[in-house]
Amino acid sequence: MKPSAINIPNHLKISQEQFEKLALVNRDLRLERTKTGELIVMPPTGGSTGKYNVKLASRFVIWNEQTQLGEVFDSSTAFSLPNGANRSPDVAWVSRERWNCLTREQQDTFPPLCPDFVLELRSKTDKMQPLREKMREYSENQMRLGWLIDTKNKIVEIYRSNQPVEVLKKPATLSGEDILPEFVLDLQFL
Repeated sequence: MKPSAINIPNHLKISQEQFEKLALVNRDLRLERTKTGELIVMPPTGGSTGKYNVKLASRFVIWNEQTQLGEVFDSSTAFSLPNGANRSPDVAWVSRERWNCLTREQQDTFPPLCPDFVLELRSKTDKMQPLREKMREYSENQMRLGWLIDTKNKIVEIYRSNQPVEVLKKPATLSGEDILPEFVLDLQFL
């Protein structure tokens, strides 16, 4: 099949069903949908961001393989949040208990839940405000812990349920707290 270009009008709004159909026929695109139905096409990342993303994801996979506490997802996974949005965090984790409550069909499509843990990594072209809005959206939809990592400014914003955002400047490590028990992320590679 020959690849073709897609042009999408600004602020195009689509339903959940339309989003699912569009995503299925455009598997090479990274798509998100806001709670109001606005379609967002996510551009590919650059080499440095891609390198950091895979290093981050691998650390979560290794920890999860050791603990068997849940499932780890990469940035190609879209979750159907309770507010109606479809979002794809750079790294996500869902507890085994919550994942096993989903039917096989729900697991195979866009899982209808917000991950317990979310990590967003700011790429060179990302603006912080939309990332912060996305993190707040995750928090409002039952995310328990989230990290927004800004490698450019060496800042990490930590989002927790029903708590103010904590901002850390140049942290050496991050703790998974009680959400990701015994998980510690060494940030030196960033």
